[in-house]
Amino acid sequence: MFSLNRRHALGLLGATAGSIALPRFAIGQTARPSVTIAVQKITNNNTLDIWNEQSNVGERVFFPNLWEGLILRDWMGNQGPVPGLATEWTRIDDKTLELKLRQGVKFHNGEELTADDVVFSFSAERVFGDTQPVGGETIFEADHKPTTAKELPASVPGIGRRLWPALAGVEAVDKYTVRFHNATPDVTLEGRLYAFGSQIASRRAWDEASSYAEWAQKPVTTGPYMVGEFRPDVSLTLVAFDDYWGGRPPLEQIRFVEVPEVSSRVNGLLSGEYDFACDLPPDQIAAVQAAEGLEVQSSTIWNHRVSVFNTQNAILADPLVRRAMTHAIDRQAIVDSLWAGQTVIPAGLQFKSYGDMFVEGWTVPEFDPQLARDLLKQANYKGDAIPYRLLNNYYTNQTSTAQVMVEMWRQVGLNVEIEMKENWGQIHDPQGVKGVRDWSASNLINDPITPMVVQFGPNGEVQQKKDWTNAEVNELSVVLETSTDRAVRRKAFARMLEICEREDPVYQLLHQNAVFTGMKSSLNWKAAPAFAMDFRASNWTS
Repeated sequence: MFSLNRRHALGLLGATAGSIALPRFAIGQTARPSVTIAVQKITNNNTLDIWNEQSNVGERVFFPNLWEGLILRDWMGNQGPVPGLATEWTRIDDKTLELKLRQGVKFHNGEELTADDVVFSFSAERVFGDTQPVGGETIFEADHKPTTAKELPASVPGIGRRLWPALAGVEAVDKYTVRFHNATPDVTLEGRLYAFGSQIASRRAWDEASSYAEWAQKPVTTGPYMVGEFRPDVSLTLVAFDDYWGGRPPLEQIRFVEVPEVSSRVNGLLSGEYDFACDLPPDQIAAVQAAEGLEVQSSTIWNHRVSVFNTQNAILADPLVRRAMTHAIDRQAIVDSLWAGQTVIPAGLQFKSYGDMFVEGWTVPEFDPQLARDLLKQANYKGDAIPYRLLNNYYTNQTSTAQVMVEMWRQVGLNVEIEMKENWGQIHDPQGVKGVRDWSASNLINDPITPMVVQFGPNGEVQQKKDWTNAEVNELSVVLETSTDRAVRRKAFARMLEICEREDPVYQLLHQNAVFTGMKSSLNWKAAPAFAMDFRASNWTS
């Protein structure tokens, strides 16, 4: 992680007794500061359920301040596993993992965390519905329509099986010991426990809620902050939970405010209305840096920006057209012009954190306009319109990137037409003709099951939404999920890259994502190399 503010040190030294630093931190031990954070979106579906809100914006408001798992992700470090609600874990065999719970942990309702809460958090009632631990089969929303107000939303069981395709159940060995039982061998069980979704909820709070909707507006968890007020599409206020097992939280409250327009976030930061402004595009960095007492922190993160194809579209059903689209994009030009060179083009949908599972020598499809034209000629493409359903800057630089790509596609003869949409529901609406949409893909653990299998395998969103499917990819997904032979798994992953990026493209990779956060320099806080914002005591010095 690096700071883009070259005057950072001078800004800190220049803070005087009359500046904003003194009122915020000279109060002493009896009072804590609060912060206001301007974000472009709080949640996409107006719930605070980790299984229902699987998104970049959800990561920002959930972790590590609200939701916690048995194993935590090292948000401020290498993003790997560290002890959390469990202090230790042991492999019993290829299918079984045992964990010892941290004793004395309190939920926000004052209840002690026990094995029963863990069992509940991975139960049919909480996550899986009536799905079974069988890999390779796609689960659709239509198969799980809730009949009561307390039942899970239709999408949640399928989402649960994305991350836990073969989890057979969790056993309470004793009050502070749990054992995870998988139906198949799985070398990634430990990693799945710190991925997005595997966090622990209070069984009692769930039981006491009159409906799922009520519970999902204010879930009771173990994090350093708890839900104070949630106003969907407006704001989320988290307040300090002083019985937190990790020590007294340093902030009184964290208030996330939804400010969709970049200019409004920047202006609010400049005026002092906001302490932080998230998701700044590179062209706004200079304005923030030029203001006294402000800085911009940034890093590339474990997330790649992609465009996804819908093969129900009669034109995109031909892989030659999709291949042409991938070769028509000058990714380096996008990185240089829209990102000021502050990010990179990765080696396909993979991350160096995979270690020896990383496929060396792999690259994204080369920028080759003539090849793109040749492929379109082979496909007998006649210039029919391909719709591009687009949100207004849900992702940083989203609209400008889309406009640049449409022009690049036009130059090789592709007729791609932007259709602006207001929300993700409209993006995924099965009515009408789909074509291209934006997305991003994250490495949740140090293994290629994320994002390749989790997002593009049999229960990935693209297959559950019927955008694309491939029988060989689904077979290879099961290999990655069940094989204990690293060479076999690596070969399977390499073949999946060939299919998904070259032979039968499901996506085109654009660049690695980068996060730019404007903030007051007087705040002793560092941005994580992730969407998440860490406000635990270890990352805040008053």
